[in-house]
Amino acid sequence: MRGTVSANRPEPLGVDRLDTPIGTALLVTDCKGVLCALDWEGYESRMRELLRLQHGAVVLQQGVAPQEIKAALSAYFKGELNSLRAIKWRLAGTAFQRQVWTALTEIPPGTTVSYGALAAQLGVPKAMRAVGHANGANPISVVIPCHRLIGADGSLVKYGGGLARKRWLLEHEGVRLSSVRSRS
Repeated sequence: MRGTVSANRPEPLGVDRLDTPIGTALLVTDCKGVLCALDWEGYESRMRELLRLQHGAVVLQQGVAPQEIKAALSAYFKGELNSLRAIKWRLAGTAFQRQVWTALTEIPPGTTVSYGALAAQLGVPKAMRAVGHANGANPISVVIPCHRLIGADGSLVKYGGGLARKRWLLEHEGVRLSSVRSRS
């Protein structure tokens, strides 16, 4: 008698869209309505790769994100900056990635932190590149505010959804960027 190997079935995730002032957001939720990814139209391949790294095999299908998620995001884009705290989200990642992502959620709207400062805050002051990699692997843009990380010299550095969006998000939150330059 031969043994069989059963592969895990891919997790089905629903994809919905939300129009925002900076483009159409792709909202990916699981069967319980928990947010697993937020990315931008035009960046779907990047989003799919981040989901694969987070959750293994997934199947994206048309879905409807819970009204609570859409309402919280809409409120954020209308200026209620703390409304994102109401959104339930789920990530896997490494222990270090989860530590970075949690720290990102603790950066208040309207403020920025450098990669090096966040590394130091996490007790690993020389790990600014690792912080940058973890930040870049964040699949839940805006809600886990990776846009609040900037270069040590105050410059805008990398953003998966494009530096123009990063600039908009920071200005929307009240960060003064008049002297900040973009660096890709």
